[in-house]
Amino acid sequence: MRLPTVRFAVLLLSAVLAATSVTLPAEAQRAPETFAPLARQLLPAVVNISTTQAVQARPGRPDAPEMPQAPPGSPFEEFFRDFFNRNRPGQEGAPQQPQRPQRRGQSLGSGFIVDAQAGIVVTNNHVIDGADEINVILQDNTTIKAELLGTDPRTDIAVLRIRTEHPLTAVTFGNSDEAQVGDWVLAIGNPFGLGGSVTAGIVSARGRDIRQGLYDDFIQTDAAINRGNSGGPLFNMAGQVVGINTAIYSPSGGSIGIGFAIPANLAQRIVAQLRDGGRVRRGWLGVNIQQVTDEIAEALRLPGGARGALVARAQDGGPAAGGGIRSGDVILRFNNIDVREMRTLPRIVADTTVGEQVPVVIWRDGKEETVTITLGELPADQAQAGGGAPPAPPQPDRPVELSGLGMLVAPITDELRQRFNLRAEQRGVVIVEVAPGSPAAERELRPGDVIVEVQQERVTTPAEVQERIGRLRQQNRGVALLGVEGAGGQRFVPLRLRGERGSPG
Repeated sequence: MRLPTVRFAVLLLSAVLAATSVTLPAEAQRAPETFAPLARQLLPAVVNISTTQAVQARPGRPDAPEMPQAPPGSPFEEFFRDFFNRNRPGQEGAPQQPQRPQRRGQSLGSGFIVDAQAGIVVTNNHVIDGADEINVILQDNTTIKAELLGTDPRTDIAVLRIRTEHPLTAVTFGNSDEAQVGDWVLAIGNPFGLGGSVTAGIVSARGRDIRQGLYDDFIQTDAAINRGNSGGPLFNMAGQVVGINTAIYSPSGGSIGIGFAIPANLAQRIVAQLRDGGRVRRGWLGVNIQQVTDEIAEALRLPGGARGALVARAQDGGPAAGGGIRSGDVILRFNNIDVREMRTLPRIVADTTVGEQVPVVIWRDGKEETVTITLGELPADQAQAGGGAPPAPPQPDRPVELSGLGMLVAPITDELRQRFNLRAEQRGVVIVEVAPGSPAAERELRPGDVIVEVQQERVTTPAEVQERIGRLRQQNRGVALLGVEGAGGQRFVPLRLRGERGSPG
């Protein structure tokens, strides 16, 4: 007689599931029946790139094989060594070998045509890097010698031009910012020399940083990308190029469904500059920056938590220093664009027109300020040498132990300057001892590091360091922000404060 109760429970459960189910948009509930019409339309615009370059032959016989590796101590080890030495040219008893011409290496990649009338082809820089000759192979196997218009190694983009009476088909760039995770995409290219290969997948992720450079902002896709696909296009379902296939993650060298493409919005700007002038001009701010951590945000009383880019150094003579930005400022907005994290700032700056005056919102001394910077051009050599500060006058002072922080600091003397190999113009307070397990050791402070600022105030004597930290303790501040110069350059170090006897403060 419990059947009605069971039936009621089932109906109730069905109602709950129906109420909590997610209704998907109609377009998200079905996959394309076929990619054939789109592939047929796009294939003629995708090309194979073939390059050749001279390969330096090994000394002696150019085609001599390497000696096989035998287990150490094996009888074969001595046998192989004796055999190869006797047959190596130049060794006594070795047969004389005729001179052979230099061999030529060949590599294959992909590309795509973006201007049929002018014959403009886009590919990856690493596909054509070092090539003596570049050939573009069309879908019908027509081979055309290409001219290199320009390359940009920082984003791995190259632009070629082909001149031909042969009719060409071009594709256009789309808006890669509109590509969403889960969108269908097609990759077309020349994997392993098999031209005109089409693979399909989805956008797996956006904004990937794969540690290839400052401008990493890759689209990740699971469309199969293999060796030879480099430089080929990644299409959306409208037939627009939303990315340039550039790299894969693969322990085996083959596709495992993790490929990376340069976003079209980045590539399009680079291609336009390479096509017109053969080089890329990028905006330059002239700062060394570091990530704002939660502790740094706490030390600076920055509202909203960790955000922005902390200026570790404004390079002497750079646009930032000329516009009033200084060490210890946090850049929150650049040219009306929020800087949510450190790594976004170089991309925003690079995309800004050289010579443009831009507003920069910074956090300084507990409040927001806006400065105007006239953007410079990023030098070819990014290592900018800054002028030295005038030598500091000698300070009569003595070493001081910073209780609870685990370090002993001292004024910079000639003896310490020589001991720690400090610059003649170095100013600040040098760390001479660091206690194991202390807050200083946890932050990887080392003897020879020089404290130049405490809470964005310059310090020149141990007494000043001690006074600034004591003041922070009196204000019940939990973190002291130190500006430190060491072997790796200048950085800011958030140091958790403890009580005078080492207990939590």
